[in-house]
Amino acid sequence: MLSNLDNSPHSRDIQSHAHPQTNFRAHEQIGPMIIDSGNGVRIRDDNGRDFIDGMAGLWCTSLGFSEQRLIDAACRQMRKLPYTQTFAHRTSEPVIDLAEALLQRAPSPMSKVMFQSSGSEAVDTAIKLAWYYFAAIGKPEKRKIIGRTKAYHGTTIAAASLTGLPNMHNGYGLPLPGFLHVSCPDTYRGMQEGETEAAYSERLAGELEALIIKEDPETIAAFFAEPVMGTGGVMVPPEGYFDAVQKVLRKHEILLVADEVICGFGRTGQYWGSQLYGLEPDMLTCAKGLSSAYFPISALMINDRVYQAIADFTQQFNGFGHGYTYGGHPVGAAVAMETLRIYDEMDICARVRSLAPLLQDGLRSLGDMPIVGNVRGVGLMAAVEFVSDKSARLPFPMEANVAGRIANAIKERGVLLRALGPSLVLSPPLIATEADIREIVAAVADSVAFIQELID
Repeated sequence: MLSNLDNSPHSRDIQSHAHPQTNFRAHEQIGPMIIDSGNGVRIRDDNGRDFIDGMAGLWCTSLGFSEQRLIDAACRQMRKLPYTQTFAHRTSEPVIDLAEALLQRAPSPMSKVMFQSSGSEAVDTAIKLAWYYFAAIGKPEKRKIIGRTKAYHGTTIAAASLTGLPNMHNGYGLPLPGFLHVSCPDTYRGMQEGETEAAYSERLAGELEALIIKEDPETIAAFFAEPVMGTGGVMVPPEGYFDAVQKVLRKHEILLVADEVICGFGRTGQYWGSQLYGLEPDMLTCAKGLSSAYFPISALMINDRVYQAIADFTQQFNGFGHGYTYGGHPVGAAVAMETLRIYDEMDICARVRSLAPLLQDGLRSLGDMPIVGNVRGVGLMAAVEFVSDKSARLPFPMEANVAGRIANAIKERGVLLRALGPSLVLSPPLIATEADIREIVAAVADSVAFIQELID
């Protein structure tokens, strides 16, 4: 603990605030970085220093930090109707508008939308609906849920169990029983020598089917997948991966849930990652870019086959025993609707596709550096993975914290990025300019060279 405590925001935070995804004891010594304001792609700390936020917050502030139209949309709705619930037949017009807009934009035909406040809640809802659906059609034993190693789906108990990252499980006794995991589609570390991407995809689909058969297909409810894994290190699927996986799922009557919390709303260069990789999900979760993070809101879309079965079940039980106080919040819905309008006016996907080569090619130009093992990404999301031995693809020891040291060096150059395990990940706001992207790439290049020299 700090011995010279004062009344500064820094000290007050240490005394009062437990931060998520943070080492509490380290925080007691280091304290917070306090963000004071934002403008465009930049944020300013309480010392008056500006940074490009190269992570768009947590993959979410697609329209940056000063979009007046979203502020105005929230204010208008606050004045008109600051809250109403959506339980038991109630709703508001912004919620109706948003549900219709999402169904119109869905990557494959969907029937209904349910609203929550976060991606984790949307994933939890999808898990419950998978159970509910199979109970409704007379197969209540189909309850097991399959995720993938390195996948991230949230931090509620069920979503964290589905997540394939050990730090989401450690100390909690997770995953819960009935949550299973297959291999991450990591072309850098998972492909065998001489293996093509198509062959790798077939091998991964074979692994999935082997697990299903081992567990008994009549006990498996759903398979959850991010089109591109975000927090797991921006893992881009190999050629033919989702075609092969979907063939297995259809064969064994297993629902496919696309987790588009990060990929949705243009991040990959398509409106949905599902469109880029040919997914035809039974359910789809989205959040983050839905409101550009200006208001907490998430959505779960369900197709008509699932909806019709669960609708009959709700009639049998005289109600649907699920929902959240803030699900379908009118202010969040109004902000999200304005966000979607802005995306349409900007032609957000075309914008991302035009900027993507600057980011992707700029980062791939670092590939000759000795500690750069792999550069991967699509659209405006990317990762750089660092290694101690390039030919052996040997990672640095965890305690070396190479990605973290590089992220700190990048911060000193005025850009905020995130170190996740052995990788540095990037996800700039979708309103970034060419100059912004070049500045981000230059900061990465300078910082990698700086740490490389220290290591040498």
